[in-house]
Amino acid sequence: MTPAEHAAKHPEIWRKYSPRQSLVRYAWLVGIVFVAVWSLRNLDIPWHYFLDAHVQIADLLTRMYPPAWGHTGEVFEPLLETIHIATLGTIVTYVIALPIAFLAARNTTYNSVTWFIGRFILVSSRSINTIVWALIFVAIFGPGPVAGIWAIAFRSIGFMGKLIAEAIEEIDQGAIEAIEATGASRLQILLTGVLPQVLPVIIGTTVYRWDINIRESTVLGFVGAGGIGIQLYSSINLFAWQEVTVMLIGIFAIVIVSEFVSAAVRARIT
Repeated sequence: MTPAEHAAKHPEIWRKYSPRQSLVRYAWLVGIVFVAVWSLRNLDIPWHYFLDAHVQIADLLTRMYPPAWGHTGEVFEPLLETIHIATLGTIVTYVIALPIAFLAARNTTYNSVTWFIGRFILVSSRSINTIVWALIFVAIFGPGPVAGIWAIAFRSIGFMGKLIAEAIEEIDQGAIEAIEATGASRLQILLTGVLPQVLPVIIGTTVYRWDINIRESTVLGFVGAGGIGIQLYSSINLFAWQEVTVMLIGIFAIVIVSEFVSAAVRARIT
């Protein structure tokens, strides 16, 4: 019996997707393949470099081993500076993003104008990469960690503000109406009705963003914004690959520690 005859004889057989749904799924797949091929055709990729890529990787790994452990003492202070940049940048983000989040949430903003201003700030922050922010603040404050702190902060405001604003919009309105019925002021409503409901989200988002900022701070030195990136960029330019290995190990270590700290804190508040 052919599949068509079997389907006609047993129409009650369950199918996960209807013919229309299957067509849509295949159309999406064809669309993705088309976009990928179109993008590759418009990029001038030197494919012949891939022929000996494995040889170049092996050569680079050979140069990076063994690590120059004597360089460890010179790496510790820049790594600590990187952590400080990420931490202070996250604190500045918290101070700025929290009021903007209340401004950008429809149920706590004043009117459509203030909502638009809040959303515009959040979108503007997220649309510019951390390195670009770092270049801007290096031009303002000069090279150093101050530029890195503000670059981290301005990039993180949009991320934290958006998540907190969405959490504010999903709060239980019943509790807010009960507080309003007591004649509480707008500030009292925000502090006693809204803030306690979104506090776990605020803490979790702040810790999660700090974890991300640790990673992003490691490359800010490439544009002069402080941290381990300055030494890393210098060693790469000097082809001091064994020193690069030590720095990469140090970066990997602090990222792992920040990941565990972030996961532990978020686990406690959920």
